[in-house]
Amino acid sequence: MSALNLDDFADLIERPDGGVRRDAEERRGRLAVPPGALGRLDELGEWLAAAQGSVPVKPVRQPKVLLFAGDHGVAGLGVSARAAGSASELVRAVLDGASPVAVLARHAEVPVRVVDVALDCDPEALPAEVGGYRVRRGSGRIDIEDALTAEEAEQAFRAGMAIADEEADAGTDLVVLGDLSVGGTTPAAVLVAALCGTDASVVTGRGGQPIDDLAWMRKCAAIRDALRRARPVLGDQLALLQTVGGADLAAITGFLLQSAIRHTPVMLDGVVSASCALVAQRIAFRAPDWWLAGQTSGEPGQAKAFDRLALEPLLAHGVTAGEGMGALLALPMVRAAAALAAELPVRELPDEKPADDETAVTANTDTNTDPEPLA
Repeated sequence: MSALNLDDFADLIERPDGGVRRDAEERRGRLAVPPGALGRLDELGEWLAAAQGSVPVKPVRQPKVLLFAGDHGVAGLGVSARAAGSASELVRAVLDGASPVAVLARHAEVPVRVVDVALDCDPEALPAEVGGYRVRRGSGRIDIEDALTAEEAEQAFRAGMAIADEEADAGTDLVVLGDLSVGGTTPAAVLVAALCGTDASVVTGRGGQPIDDLAWMRKCAAIRDALRRARPVLGDQLALLQTVGGADLAAITGFLLQSAIRHTPVMLDGVVSASCALVAQRIAFRAPDWWLAGQTSGEPGQAKAFDRLALEPLLAHGVTAGEGMGALLALPMVRAAAALAAELPVRELPDEKPADDETAVTANTDTNTDPEPLA
């Protein structure tokens, strides 16, 4: 496997087409509905047009929910309300159609894809299509050891890139990105704190299944200790993911960057995907132009990351379930923006009628050359 050069992403990732966006803005000014009346939907429609390179914007026909799954050794410290190593139960609930995101996706007729990158279970316990990209069984305990080896970090990163290529080749036109992890919000908070230069207490949240005060203090201490290990490798994003991230976080980061190269829009969900987006931004500063923030979960690390990324969440419903659910709730809003931008009637240009009048006058002059007889 050739060495991964992260600098290539900054060269390969382009912004969505600015000329197309200006054309979309000009077309919006000619719609029958007055400018401003559609609020945030106008901005979404113009963003989609630029991402698609199309005016009018095309419908979002093939969205997909993509969930990266993994366990984290730091969960053994009691920083999560769920038992350490139990992320496979979350995966099974999704596959059985019993989780919140599975129910919503079924009713929205959106397929769900689960990718096992580092679950702490036997591979045979889950369908083969889930485990094709597994890197290792669980990630290391980041407060005292690296989450991954250097080789595993690169393998996970490349796995995310490969999945982005698969989705782009399959025609997926919008990805709703989420995670299925136990302990995942702890490394996510470490990444946010390290990249934003803040303390552990500022980014430590309660998790999707809220923890009590004692667990919060244990989580804060783990993040503090991991931060000390993260700071020496801040200049190398792959080493940062290796040291205090995890296989699922490294894969999500690779996925986000390769999706930007392939011009695939992505909707971010909770603090895990937000933290990976923050790492990806450090690698390629234009990449965030291809992402939307689906919702605000109430996690302080997520809010910090979205603020640094200059992404304003579409929804604020207080959904903390994770699993991409909050971002999936925002999908109808994106689809509505596309439909309105494409299908609302366009007013005629004001200079069309005078041009017709001038032609009529010219024709009238040509056919009436003889003067009127005097009475």
